[in-house]
Amino acid sequence: MSNRTKGIVCIILSALCFALMNAFVRLSGDLPSVQKSFFRNFVALFVALFILLREGGGFRLKQGTLPFHLLRSIAGTVGILCNFYAVDHLVLANASMLNKMSPFFVLIFSYLILREKLKPAQVLIVIAAFAGSLFIIKPTPANLELMPSLLGLLGGLGAGFAYTMVRKMGLMGERSALIVFFFSTFSCVVTLPWVIAHYVPMTGGQVRTLLGAGLAAAGGQFGITKAYTYAPGKEVSVYDYTQILFSALLGYFLFGQVPDGWSFLGYVLIIGAAVVMFLYNNGKLGKRAA
Repeated sequence: MSNRTKGIVCIILSALCFALMNAFVRLSGDLPSVQKSFFRNFVALFVALFILLREGGGFRLKQGTLPFHLLRSIAGTVGILCNFYAVDHLVLANASMLNKMSPFFVLIFSYLILREKLKPAQVLIVIAAFAGSLFIIKPTPANLELMPSLLGLLGGLGAGFAYTMVRKMGLMGERSALIVFFFSTFSCVVTLPWVIAHYVPMTGGQVRTLLGAGLAAAGGQFGITKAYTYAPGKEVSVYDYTQILFSALLGYFLFGQVPDGWSFLGYVLIIGAAVVMFLYNNGKLGKRAA
């Protein structure tokens, strides 16, 4: 199996894990999003800790990475809170699709922060993706789902900024397990006071579903990290959109959810933009790769 194939397999497995995470979050019922986020990251923390101890590399950060760890953790925590709120209040596939705006935000932040070149064709593709998100959000005063939709988009923005910081630290040689451990610890510490002050008692079933969400989230994080280790993002990133298919199937079979026609149109625009970006970055559109 080539490294490219391994990368594709890892990113599809990561997409499945994140779809399962969102389904578990929804199944956990009427709990505050902050409480759900805490338990999700608490499980991921111990998974990352286990991997760090097994690798034996210690907990020392690479020189100069601390500011990027903090920025990644703040953006990632905001992104998760917004995503979980959207998952609880929207059709599962819609919430997942808004979160999957993150690759386009990565492109924007990579240009602004990492000074990576952004070509006119890529700008047009990003605009098409944002247009697709508007069909899902449906920004009208009569839309009762406007606020969770906007928060879902904000979750995608937070994730996009966080992934940009991950990429920056990866270029500096930081270990992926340490990045996950730092983020999970930070998120737990930040949300713990709120959870203590506003804790809602949970049933055994709710605890089990949130443990499942945490395990699925850990699988998703490490899967996507491994994918980008095996192959460049331009070769595998489009396969991350399989999460929408997994989420739509889970939403239908678990919750009887069927997205409306406008949402399907938004899916076509966003997935289409992702495919065009994939082809363009691999040099199959235009004369050379981005």
